[in-house]
Amino acid sequence: MINHEDLQLTDDDVLEMYRLMLTARRFDERTWLLNRAGKIPFLVSCQGQEAQQVGAAYALDRERDYTAPYYRDFGVVLALGMTVKDLMMQAFAKAADPNSGGRQMPGHFGSKRLRMLSGSSPVTTQVPHAVGVGLACQMNNDQAISFVTLGEGSTNQGDFHEGANFAAVHKLPVIIMVENNQYAISVPLNKQVACEKISDRAIGYGMYGETIDGNNPLAVYQAIKKARDRALKGEGPSLIEAVSYRLTAHSSDDDDMTYRTQEEIDQAKEQDGLHTFRQYLVKKNILTDQIESEMEAAIKVEINQATEAAEKAPYPSVETLYDGVYQ
Repeated sequence: MINHEDLQLTDDDVLEMYRLMLTARRFDERTWLLNRAGKIPFLVSCQGQEAQQVGAAYALDRERDYTAPYYRDFGVVLALGMTVKDLMMQAFAKAADPNSGGRQMPGHFGSKRLRMLSGSSPVTTQVPHAVGVGLACQMNNDQAISFVTLGEGSTNQGDFHEGANFAAVHKLPVIIMVENNQYAISVPLNKQVACEKISDRAIGYGMYGETIDGNNPLAVYQAIKKARDRALKGEGPSLIEAVSYRLTAHSSDDDDMTYRTQEEIDQAKEQDGLHTFRQYLVKKNILTDQIESEMEAAIKVEINQATEAAEKAPYPSVETLYDGVYQ
């Protein structure tokens, strides 16, 4: 594994990265329980993808850059400044949800304060939107980039091709990160694309492409940091493919045992980024049993408080039904 010192990351930095990854995992686990208890209607999980999400977000300038995260990106949005309470309000579709006031499905993120574009239900529509923001950054000579994520199955959609092509032609400051979790709902990777790597598609657009280990947050951090530097130098966009594995079903309404085996999932868990990064931190004497115990306890309190607050919070008033709707 890459040493964090070589990336100019401090011990506190990588410990915070682990805390964010762990928070995303524990939040995700809680929402599954809430869904099964009938308290929230739907969820899409991030389990197995936290390492790439936090590693990527940590490489961005959180005061300048713009993002268009996709629906699994709990790790991204937490690292960018959303709180567990924010996410829990969204899960319960309460009026206090800062993303959409309880109007959007869970995982449809959006925040003007955080320079985060509002997501939409049709997959991949965020790519041309993010590319448009990249164009604005270029036209305004902003020292900022536009970062967008999507799943590997979404790279087969027209929005991906149009956005990537436009970004490459105009050398826009855009980073497209594909979170390859091996499955597009029930379709495995080898039935989605014929090329060896998703990043191979970058050649056709004339942009930089790279495939990295999505289970290693430091490798992701390094790749996104370099892509950002290239973008700011006017060298154009990058297509970064981060490979991991989706540990849960596609959503709370999906039965993944109809298309894969428990043995396959168990094998993937051995390479889970949360697990391997923990081992790295322990080996470096950065994470101790006491620190981890205190971290887990604090995260549990935060999630409990957020859950209680969201359960008690009011739903949007019916009078607000048409607020913000284009007519």
